[in-house]
Amino acid sequence: MPNQPPAVAAWHRAVISQNPARLDDLLADDVVFRSPAVFKPQEGKLVTRHYLACAMRVLGPTLRYVSEWYAADSAVLEFEADLDGTYVQGVDMMRWNAEDKLTSFTV
Repeated sequence: MPNQPPAVAAWHRAVISQNPARLDDLLADDVVFRSPAVFKPQEGKLVTRHYLACAMRVLGPTLRYVSEWYAADSAVLEFEADLDGTYVQGVDMMRWNAEDKLTSFTV
């Protein structure tokens, strides 16, 4: 997409490649992951990488982003996927720092 912020473009490259190692350079050390699946914020690069890598594995084959909205240091990405015959729709909300590293990722 045109004018895609660098952090969002890096996220898309990681998702398309299905390579969680690409998250290493994208995530800030103090990143916070939030999801209704885990009930409370998960803090830190290692745990966030784990959850995002699992999501890539589960949703990755059918994950498709259908809309995106950007602000100066944040974005909302609307997605859809097929999870074993069940249609899934949701949003990923992300924030990044001056180094274009994700500081917050909310599903």
